[in-house]
Amino acid sequence: MAAGNDSLSHEEARRLALAATGLASSPRRKGKASWARLAPVIERLSLLQMDSVNVLARAHYLPLWSRAGPYDQKTLDARAFDNKKRALFEYWAHEASLLPFALHPLLRWRMADAARGVGLYKDLAKFARDKRQYVAELLARVGAEGPVSARDLSEEGGRTGAWWGWHDAKIGLEYLFWAGEVTAAGRKGFERIYDVPERVIPAEILSLKTPPRAEAIRQLVALSAAALGIASEQDLRDYFRLAVADTKKAIAELVEAGALIPVDVEGWRQPAFMPAGTEPPARAAPTTLLSPFDPLVWNRARTERVFGFSYRIEIYTPAEKRVHGYYVLPFMHRGRFAARACLKADRAAGVLRVNTAHAEPGTKLGEVAEALMPELGAMAAWLGLERVEVAGEGDLSPLLAVRTAAAWQRNRA
Repeated sequence: MAAGNDSLSHEEARRLALAATGLASSPRRKGKASWARLAPVIERLSLLQMDSVNVLARAHYLPLWSRAGPYDQKTLDARAFDNKKRALFEYWAHEASLLPFALHPLLRWRMADAARGVGLYKDLAKFARDKRQYVAELLARVGAEGPVSARDLSEEGGRTGAWWGWHDAKIGLEYLFWAGEVTAAGRKGFERIYDVPERVIPAEILSLKTPPRAEAIRQLVALSAAALGIASEQDLRDYFRLAVADTKKAIAELVEAGALIPVDVEGWRQPAFMPAGTEPPARAAPTTLLSPFDPLVWNRARTERVFGFSYRIEIYTPAEKRVHGYYVLPFMHRGRFAARACLKADRAAGVLRVNTAHAEPGTKLGEVAEALMPELGAMAAWLGLERVEVAGEGDLSPLLAVRTAAAWQRNRA
């Protein structure tokens, strides 16, 4: 594409999207990646989404593996939860997320919204208003006793109805978390551990000037555009879950400033935007498995628009109604979605179980199976599992079963 053009082919948009998210090429699989290799991935993505499901690995670990190859999960844990090495903080971005410290000032408007009870936070804020003294005492206890969990501060009896039956301490702590008066010191299992920001977030970060709301949102939209490469207005809004009016205003200002370029993309009904100065790479052909919570696929409408890949997570679908399985990872081969596999880490048996494996329409089963097999082996090795076992449904499963069984026999010989 020549510089200055205001249109992209569908193929150019695909390559641009892959390059922006750090997937222009397949990840290196030899040797464990250090923090020096992981940090640029996080900076590029701006966030790692967190999720409680641990059937394979926690959601925040997987995007790094897909881009940087194998690494010790303790390396990320240290930067997320160890005060001596911490480089990330937890807050609500796309969903609950780990974010670089540099984004803390850009999300303080959301903390202020939570304190006032704007939008999603109105019930939590109402609780805080109704129990003002209790919440103040709760904050004082965290300051005196932290880091603490909600379990540490729980009272007899629990609530029913709103907030999944949380007891008052949990509701109060969550209000304080979203309002920025406490933060996440870490996780125990997946239970959030709370502490005051002064003991978790470096003083030089807390002392940074808080930008005006409009400026902060403008910067978040720019970060979204950089992470996506090519995006519609809705795509840009979804990345940090921004309001419609705020996003429209920020896009208009970024376009006027020349930071975002309006682009027509072949086959897209809606206008698109790309960061100024970017062009699609000549080639983008990675082969890797992706988490259901990977930024490349979490916006299902965009995934279908950019890649022609219809993907739905079926964790919350009743078992009898699932099409592809419980925890299904999309498999990208040479830059295109070629298959999907439902995986489970059976840690007790030391086995990565392939419960289902389905090829995408139009792909060659043998070629896809040959490409997927080493990725499954790499995933198993990274998770400390001894072997891969295929016993599931789907058109790829028989081919994978033969290949993995043969590989297992060769390794034993």
